[in-house]
Amino acid sequence: MEIFSNHKRLYCTATGLFIFLTIVVTILPAINNQQDSDYVSLEQENQLTPEQIEGKKVYIANGCVACHTQQVRNIDMDKTWGDRPGLPTDYANNHRMSFLMNTATLMGTERTGPDLTNIGARQPSLDWHLLHLYQPRATVPQSIMPAYKFLFETKTKPGKNDVIVNLPDEYALKKGQVVVATKDALNLVAYLQSLKQKKLPDGTPVREFLYKSEKTTASGNSETSIELNGADLYAANCMSCHQQNGQGVKGAFPPLKDSPIVINDNPEMLVNIIMQGYNPRPEFAEMPPIGQNNNLSAEEITAIINHERTSWGNKARKVSVDEVRKIMESIKSEQKPLP
Repeated sequence: MEIFSNHKRLYCTATGLFIFLTIVVTILPAINNQQDSDYVSLEQENQLTPEQIEGKKVYIANGCVACHTQQVRNIDMDKTWGDRPGLPTDYANNHRMSFLMNTATLMGTERTGPDLTNIGARQPSLDWHLLHLYQPRATVPQSIMPAYKFLFETKTKPGKNDVIVNLPDEYALKKGQVVVATKDALNLVAYLQSLKQKKLPDGTPVREFLYKSEKTTASGNSETSIELNGADLYAANCMSCHQQNGQGVKGAFPPLKDSPIVINDNPEMLVNIIMQGYNPRPEFAEMPPIGQNNNLSAEEITAIINHERTSWGNKARKVSVDEVRKIMESIKSEQKPLP
């Protein structure tokens, strides 16, 4: 063919074909994506603050993306990590770190550790994150995560603005010494707390989770499980601090086993703590308002409370959904601070 004998025509044809394919395969889909609501950032999604951006850099520098993902797949087992499967719009607001540094989206490829898509809602406690970074086994005994003690300093005279880490007794330092979070540690936690799965606008179709778990009924038929499981809800919302055995972490997080608040016949105080948070004593970390942060319903809170009141040797009566709902409505109307 003549085209192969004419180097100018061959070069121009190859260049034209390359430009054509670039427009069709890259540019036109990108323009279309900008107009598609699935790829437009959510209105309530805010840009990262300077502290959160610095924290993201610490996250990248320490290779956290090698063990943690930030993507909720549309399969039932991923319900633990988010309220819905992830969509392109969840990542539309991510931008390059700099002209020479991309890493805008840290979706990850492996879950050696848990997914962090919604960690800011699932675990909003500053104290928990700092203790977890300093010594992961103090919060999760089975954890294989390395300790990032270099993000902290040991001091005998902490400054007025220093953030002190509450250490359990087994990890306590010499008398008079305290562990203080560095700026890098605080920035990293600020970034982790910013990771929250945003709500979609009303009317937006949401993909369903596939391969839902099923249970077998007495008749032998299979049906999708819709019954609220207090143990599962406790594991998702409370266990990271209060532990699976309900004994908490001495010197950091209070126990629920034999707790007078948990087993009290009147559940008002317990519901108040779940909904409004609590800062009980200096030796324990402040509890965030898990109920509000995670938008827990009266049914979900009832299931959690009944699990706590009947587990680990606790033998309190089970409370009803109506009872919990009335307390929640009272909290919303009065918003009384806890003593």
